This record gives sequence, structure tokens and C-alpha cells, in this order.
Amino acid sequence: MLGYGYGYYFDPTYILVIIGAILSIWASARVNGTYSKYSRVRSMTGMTGAEAARRILDYNGLTNVRIEHVRGNLTDHYDPSAKVLRLSDATFASGSVAAIGVAAHECGHAVQDKESYAPLRIRTALVPAANLGCRLGIPLVILGLILGLNSTLAMVGVWVFAISVLFQIVTLPVEYNASGRALRMLESYHILSEQETGLVRKVLSAAALTYVAAAASSILQLLRLWLLAGGGRRRDD
Repeated sequence: MLGYGYGYYFDPTYILVIIGAILSIWASARVNGTYSKYSRVRSMTGMTGAEAARRILDYNGLTNVRIEHVRGNLTDHYDPSAKVLRLSDATFASGSVAAIGVAAHECGHAVQDKESYAPLRIRTALVPAANLGCRLGIPLVILGLILGLNSTLAMVGVWVFAISVLFQIVTLPVEYNASGRALRMLESYHILSEQETGLVRKVLSAAALTYVAAAASSILQLLRLWLLAGGGRRRDD
């Protein structure tokens, strides 16, 4: 691998990136496989994801929240600024327990928004800074090492990137709480049976792994950047 102005050398910290990538690939494969399996199981009520979402929202007094169809596979999300629940092709018109589970999870975020759930508020506030940190953190570290400005600029990049890591960490309680709400609401509102809710739990648990993997990957990347920024002088020896 090419060093920053120091010729070719093996960067042992790159193993952290590889570990993070492996975790992300594994989690993605796990959620896709689990969703695919239970997307073939039809719910006994015959409800679609959109219908289940409408019932959950209405039961929680969220009649002002619109439900929209968005293209893509598992691109479902709740937009707190627009008060819109967007369901993907795989969820909107599907009557599978997997689709209903994903729709209910997004409804969980809408209920969090209504109740001003603190971690959701923190995550929403972090979005602009996290996007900036993700875009600028690594380039600043690399630029600092290339220019040889001791470790000052590189360490600034580390701290900027840390904001995006904080965002990933805060996301974990938000997602787990939304899944917990979804499971309770599906059973309480008689949308799914107890047995079907158990299947949804498997889908949402697999989905949660993607957020855990993303957080772990970000932490590993942050550790790598910190090692590079703090150990750049080693290459002069």
C-alpha cells in the first residue's frame, strides 16, 4: 500500500477496515436472507404493510402522518420533518408477516416522534453534523498526513469523523426501541397472532444487526484514523 509521501509500506491498521467490511456484509446477508424467508409467509389477516401501518398510526392518534409508496427494496423510513411514512416496493402492498413487521417498525419511529423520544431527537439533531463528519473526516486525516503538518490537521479529521460515529451509536437505541414498540403494537392491535409476531421478531432482530455492524464498522474506522493520526511520525524512522 502507498504511504503518504513515504513510499510503499504495509499499513497494519487496514485490517480494521477489513473487519468492519466483513461485519457489514455478514449483517446485510443475514437481514436479506431472513426477510426473504418470511416474506413468503402470508399473514392470517391478509393485511398489507400499508394497511397495517395505517391502523397502527390511527390507533396512536397519528392520522396526520401520511403513508407514501417509495421505490426500492427495504428503503422504508419515517420522515419526521414531513410527517410521512414511506414504504418500499417490498413492503407497501405485500401481505407477508415480514412486510407488516417492517411497516410496524417504521410506525414505531412515528410514535417516537410523537412522544419526543430523546434518542430520536438527538439523532435527528446530529444528522447535519454527522453527514459533514462522514464526508470530511477521512479526507482531513489523509491531507494532514500528506502535508506532514505533524498530527494537528489529522487529529482534527479524527474528531470530525467521531461525530458520524456518535450518530451511529445513538441510532442503536432508536432502532431497538422502534422494534420493541412494533412487536407490542402488532399483537396488541390484533394485526398479527402471537406466533406471527414471533416470526417478525426474527426479521427485526436480523435488521438490527445491520445497525450494530454499522456502528462497529464506524468505531473500527475511527480507531484506525486515530492510530494513523497519532502514529504518522513512526514512518520517518
